[in-house]
Amino acid sequence: MEVRLDGKVVLVTGATQGIGRAIAEIAARSGAAGLLITGRNRKRGDAVAAELSAMGAPAAFVAADLGDPQTPALLAAACIERFGRIDGLVNAGALTDRASFVDAGLDDWESLFAVNARAPFFLMQAAIADMKKRGQGGAIVNILSINAHCGSPELAVYSATKGALATLTKNAANAHRFDRIRVNGINVGWTDTPAERVMQTETLGHGPGWLDAANAAQPFGRLFSVDDIANLAVFLLSDAAGPMTGALIDQEQWVIGANR
Repeated sequence: MEVRLDGKVVLVTGATQGIGRAIAEIAARSGAAGLLITGRNRKRGDAVAAELSAMGAPAAFVAADLGDPQTPALLAAACIERFGRIDGLVNAGALTDRASFVDAGLDDWESLFAVNARAPFFLMQAAIADMKKRGQGGAIVNILSINAHCGSPELAVYSATKGALATLTKNAANAHRFDRIRVNGINVGWTDTPAERVMQTETLGHGPGWLDAANAAQPFGRLFSVDDIANLAVFLLSDAAGPMTGALIDQEQWVIGANR
């Protein structure tokens, strides 16, 4: 089976580093006809867009903050203006700030839900509108989290945002299946990303040795890599996934519901 995105234009959020960047890179290698990538760091985003273009996939970067209510419409319009359409959307951008029931404030709630749930909703809305207008279907992949099932105490608000996006994923899939728009999500397990390294080493104070300890504690001897997640995401974007829609895939090495 060959996973290809030939002729497809894909919009990827959170694409200047980590999972989003890996998805954009594999999409480029898979023949994407155009990539609109976004993030907050212009210098890094311009560099990634140049790398993707050099790989043969025309790419454009738009610096944007997903916390801004105007951003989803801006990004969709930029993708359509640059490439003429949106065939695929990947909502990979997200905040991972810690906030529990005992310490979360309104600012935590509002910022996390703005970026992790509101922005993906309105990006899906814009992408679906373009897909329906053209009548050629499309694919949406939402990068969720295994924490959507519950989450640890310090991730209460974050987990709630991913739970909300999980429901929206199924709702969109159900609402637009006869438009031949496929909407699926990946409940990502613990993954070694640049943001996670900063979070564990600096923010949580676990020091440089955290990764070796974390890897050693996993059933398969390592955390997921960004390419592990990206390979699945690009498969779901591609025609190789067939008519599959409304799926929430637990990309995890611990069996959910099992007694560890």
